[in-house]
Amino acid sequence: MIDSPFIETYPALSAISGLTHGFITRHPDIDVKTDRETALLRLEEHHVNQLRELGIDRNHLTTGEQVHGKSVAAIDPAEAPEANRFGETDGLTTGTAGQYLGIFVADCGAVFLADPVMRVAAVVHSGKKGTELGIAPEAIRVMQEKYGSNPGDIVVQIAPCIRPPAYEIDFAAQIVDDCVAAGVPASQVYDCGVCTSSDLERYYSYRIEMGQTGRLFAVIGWEA
Repeated sequence: MIDSPFIETYPALSAISGLTHGFITRHPDIDVKTDRETALLRLEEHHVNQLRELGIDRNHLTTGEQVHGKSVAAIDPAEAPEANRFGETDGLTTGTAGQYLGIFVADCGAVFLADPVMRVAAVVHSGKKGTELGIAPEAIRVMQEKYGSNPGDIVVQIAPCIRPPAYEIDFAAQIVDDCVAAGVPASQVYDCGVCTSSDLERYYSYRIEMGQTGRLFAVIGWEA
């Protein structure tokens, strides 16, 4: 059982045996009124502490550079890049137990995907641009191609992100529609419905804080 006020978990994913996931929220005592890279440096210890709460060793975690594209990288620990960070990718997937995946967001959507049959996991960074490009269905395609996932077995969870009326586009609703169109049953696509702009004590919001803010951290993977 996770005992941290800084980690959100979601029932649909928690119900899957052997899957670890978490959405690491804002730390109120860390000054993040700065640029992205500086904010991430200031948040590093906080994120590592929360990963430890989840039972995740940071050395077994891979992240992406995140360029608002649609590239989804399939992660094999033996081929992971130095520093465990893939360049120019906004999505990560793996079929390897003990390999964890992470993406940073601050209003954009973190989308978790899990296939409990083939034991494949994925997470993508899907904001306005990523959603327009179809990164969530691209992750489903890569899960199929690389690991043999059946879209009918995949469970999708959308984490807190910015939504109307704080934002003019409801990209969370589009992500839901796109995942269903890609073959995921509507009953297996979950959206928490929370807007990141609604609670600045718990979440970071790029729009409301005018670009000078921290990053929420979404992580997922199968226990070894």
